[in-house]
Amino acid sequence: MTNYPVHMARWSAGHPWRAIAGWFLFVVLCLGAGIAAGSNPATSADFGVGEAGRAEALAREGGLAQRPVERVLIESRSGALDRTEGAAVARDVAARMRALPEVRSVAGPVWSKDGRAVRVDVTMKGAELDGKKHVDPLRAQTAAAQKAHPGLRVEETGGPSISQGVDKLRGSDLSRTELIALPITLLTLLFVFRSVAMATVPLLLALSSIVASVGLSMLASHVFPDAGVGTNIILLIGLAVGVDYTLFYLKREREERARAQGKLSSQALVELAAATSGRAVVLSGLAVAVSSATLYLADDVIFSSIATAAIVVTLVAVMSSLTVLPALLAKLGARAERRAARGNKPQAAPKPVRHNALLRLTARRPAAVLAVAAVAMLALAAPVLGMKLTDMGRETHSRQTQAMPTFDRLNAAFPEVKAAHQVVVRADAGRADEVAGALRALAAEAKGDPGMNGTYTLRTSADHRVTSLDLPVPHYVSARPAQDSLERLRDRYLPDTVGKLGVEAAVTGDVARYADYPEHQKQKLPLIIGALLLVTFVMTVWAFRSVALGIVGVVLNLLSAGASLGVLTLTFQGSWAEGLLDFDSTGTIGSRVPLFLFVILFGLSMDYQVFVISRIREAVRRGVPTRQAVLDGVGSSAGVVTSAAFVMVTVFASFVSLHFIEMKQIGFSLAVAVLLDAFVIRVLILPALMLLLGDRSWWPTRGARERAGSRSERHLVNVG
Repeated sequence: MTNYPVHMARWSAGHPWRAIAGWFLFVVLCLGAGIAAGSNPATSADFGVGEAGRAEALAREGGLAQRPVERVLIESRSGALDRTEGAAVARDVAARMRALPEVRSVAGPVWSKDGRAVRVDVTMKGAELDGKKHVDPLRAQTAAAQKAHPGLRVEETGGPSISQGVDKLRGSDLSRTELIALPITLLTLLFVFRSVAMATVPLLLALSSIVASVGLSMLASHVFPDAGVGTNIILLIGLAVGVDYTLFYLKREREERARAQGKLSSQALVELAAATSGRAVVLSGLAVAVSSATLYLADDVIFSSIATAAIVVTLVAVMSSLTVLPALLAKLGARAERRAARGNKPQAAPKPVRHNALLRLTARRPAAVLAVAAVAMLALAAPVLGMKLTDMGRETHSRQTQAMPTFDRLNAAFPEVKAAHQVVVRADAGRADEVAGALRALAAEAKGDPGMNGTYTLRTSADHRVTSLDLPVPHYVSARPAQDSLERLRDRYLPDTVGKLGVEAAVTGDVARYADYPEHQKQKLPLIIGALLLVTFVMTVWAFRSVALGIVGVVLNLLSAGASLGVLTLTFQGSWAEGLLDFDSTGTIGSRVPLFLFVILFGLSMDYQVFVISRIREAVRRGVPTRQAVLDGVGSSAGVVTSAAFVMVTVFASFVSLHFIEMKQIGFSLAVAVLLDAFVIRVLILPALMLLLGDRSWWPTRGARERAGSRSERHLVNVG
């Protein structure tokens, strides 16, 4: 692997226009192929997990799966609703809806208990998740009914409307984050390079990598269905790693140029950068990709989509740094040489390595710095012990989302539509009456349950093999009464009735989905964390031939992830930061956040670890004592690590401005994690550990094998 970056850089720098044209042709082909193939969105069947997922599979088999439902709410703008007028408007709405080809059925009008509102339930054709694609004609008819009856409030809400609104608001939010992240990233790069041309290169390559990755992810969705989060992850990860990898490469080329003092050509300098930072970029990219791949172990379509998007954009970013970046550097370097020759200006001398105050303190008192920093990180991690994981129910969506204000008014007038349980039973067709009787007995037993409203709906499939009992729940899915009623249904009512028949039965519904998804994640979390620890250890040992550094990498990643999760828990489970970060606390953390954070952080932290330790290892192989190599390696890489971290933090922190609580938590936790990793782990804890370990840092590869590796690596660089 060591030779590949150099060989590719040599060809690219020697044929710059071919490499540049080839890259942009690759980007166009990827996007074109993706558009031609189209995206393959995940279906309802792909989302099922746990008992709820099994019940939904049974319901689909019998044609009893949940369908997209829209509800039209009719209210007086002030005072009581005239019953005659309300009934007339409800008939008008129903007639309009029945005429639409998207509509499967329209229920009769339902009045609220206080008589102040009436609703019309409209069931759409197609699968539950497809409703948002076809809801516009229904909303148009509701708007027409409102126009025809201006004296009343006629509004529509429901899963399809809200899902469509979520997509629109998320798209608007992402556009705003780009407007925040891109200028700050460009300003950071301008500060680092003091050159517009050099500053725009990382940004252009990152954006082109994102475009290519969007196309490739559309192709990949035909193997791993897209759960609707792929583009978000490509933007989130692509800008961060794309800029980082290019930044590492560019900085090293400029260092080699200053060191060469005009004695080496631009092509030779590019090859030197490829032999050092190029190798580090490949290792980092592989680490991110392999770490992301552990998400497939979650057995969940959302995490499969995240894994696919992260892997694709990371590998494309690595490819851009190995192919088109050397060509751009060769062209920019040649232009700089011509300007210098015309101006007869000497090349700038390399700056001596400077150690900042923290690094000097670490050098003087490594044991004390390690103890203080480790204790501080453990203290930040302590709130994790009180973390509460839940899925984020529909009621947590921002009220700026389309149809959410109507959602609130509907649930206030008709609390029974807040959620529902669905008991699904499969048995021989000849036992359909027996199953129906047992389900009626279940409904009777649950009639007085405080978590349900005492009504029910019984449905049987056309072949009489599947029967479904729907029990309305007048509480939001996150409410304790709803959760308790699910426990009683599964643990008492179902076993006491249907359970005695010896047939296949399971419970799904809004509450069950909400409860089963976090439980599924909790079960998978140990497996994935174990896989991540193994991947981190193996990748580090493979990269540096050091078991000691493999152990150090695992420990530091755990420390960084734990501290960032602790800060996340402290911030979002309480209410003290609500005004500061613009959110309403649910008292919980989204069930996807810890798993996502662990995987992405473990991958991204390898960027800094590989880059910093590579610099230290280079010095050691030149014969520099380990202590001095640690100080010089950390000192020489501090600037680029700080700049890269600032870019990543900017990108991740921009997601805190999103309106969706789970996306806020993901952006916040990643931003905190990168800050801690770059400024505490890599500047304080890692050098302190390596200073204390000394030559033992490289165990067991010190000695003849290390020197042989050194000769091999020097030969590689000299070939350039």
